Amino acid sequence: MKNLTLGNIAACCGGVLKGDLSSSDFEITAITTDSRTVTDGCLFAAIRGERADGHKFAEQVMENGAACVLSEKDLGWTDRPFIQTASTLEALKAIAELYLKQLNIPVVGVTGSVGKTSTKEMIASVLKEKYRVLKTDGNFNNELGLPLTVFRLREDDEIAVLEMGISHFGEMHRLAKIARPDTCVITNIGWAHLENLGTRDGILKAKSEIFDFLREDGHIILNGDDDKLASVRVEGHTPVRFGLDPANDLYADAIVPHGFEGTSCRVHTKKGSFDAMIRIPGSHMVYNALAGAAVGLVYGLTNEEIRRGIESCRTLAGRFNIIRTDRFTVIDDCYNANPASMKASLAVLQSGSGRKVALLGDMGELGADEIRLHEEVGEAAGRMKIDALFCAGPLSARIADGAEKTGSGKMEIRRFASREELTGRLPELLQNGDTILVKASHSMQFDKIVEALRRM
Repeated sequence: MKNLTLGNIAACCGGVLKGDLSSSDFEITAITTDSRTVTDGCLFAAIRGERADGHKFAEQVMENGAACVLSEKDLGWTDRPFIQTASTLEALKAIAELYLKQLNIPVVGVTGSVGKTSTKEMIASVLKEKYRVLKTDGNFNNELGLPLTVFRLREDDEIAVLEMGISHFGEMHRLAKIARPDTCVITNIGWAHLENLGTRDGILKAKSEIFDFLREDGHIILNGDDDKLASVRVEGHTPVRFGLDPANDLYADAIVPHGFEGTSCRVHTKKGSFDAMIRIPGSHMVYNALAGAAVGLVYGLTNEEIRRGIESCRTLAGRFNIIRTDRFTVIDDCYNANPASMKASLAVLQSGSGRKVALLGDMGELGADEIRLHEEVGEAAGRMKIDALFCAGPLSARIADGAEKTGSGKMEIRRFASREELTGRLPELLQNGDTILVKASHSMQFDKIVEALRRM
């Protein structure tokens, strides 16, 4: 890893190299926090987690080939090199910042309340038409995940697309200090993390910290149809805005839903227009495609390259992933949930064949308005062409309440105290040929429902 010698690592994170001091010029090959992924020449960072303390594996990882351990404890029992630091997490952030500066490659930072992961995937898919791209995998978008993503970069990578997720003020500032993005993309300002950020204005303020380390010649790309983002001004920069309104710099029209096959549209840019087929269900994916197009233009792609990138993008597990079993069509959208994404997923469910069944769970971090926001999702569901709504969890019971308020009475609505109770009742509730949406906040572990459906 470029210039990441043990001596440079110790210096940049305020640590002290101990043990075998003759190894200070050794350049590490990788950085990991998982003792199971240790390779020869790597640096193992001992993190104190909720389930395990990485310090307990120090001896094991040395035996398995780790060149050095980054530790908050004094490992004086070994003559192997280790770096002692006050905080392993803070050290990792400092190392990631140094490493990214050494590589000196463009960085696209992606954030927003809804759709940042699918937008990140779309942007990466577009850029791959011209560049070697590294993107955030899974949920590695926080103050630990972002550094670990950065450490996956290598000198032959040409651009990084980094998802940046937060739930508190100040977090985005710290993430932006690591990433120092050339291009900042914000998808929207919704209702996620209200518990900590208070209001949508609070969310806007917290997300806008992404601009704190934007380079002078950098770019800002915003959803121009979002009422909060439409008013954003950043000194020294003119944002590029995308949306369905033709007043935006990039916009889409001629939008035609094709059910689970995706959505076709016409994209209009300052370099001309083109037709594209977005092969991911949901008309809301048009916004992600526009964001991808905007980033593609920044980095010099042609409209044809952008079109190919949009059309080659596919879904990830847990994010509107369509699974077809012998009995059901399952929409695996259980990675996370908030009011906007719930409503969007329910709208797409209506395009399914057979009975349309929604298995919904609680949405977290909605603050004082959590009951009202769950009821609003239910009210929206009640107006849709959905045959059955099965809700698990105390808050999702309010979704059922809302659906009963606005529904025609034809929808089957049931409440369950827990995910486990709902799962146990699925054999009697479901029918062959059902199309089933599975969605809840990550903490509800609805991925276990998806696995149960696969086995039925």
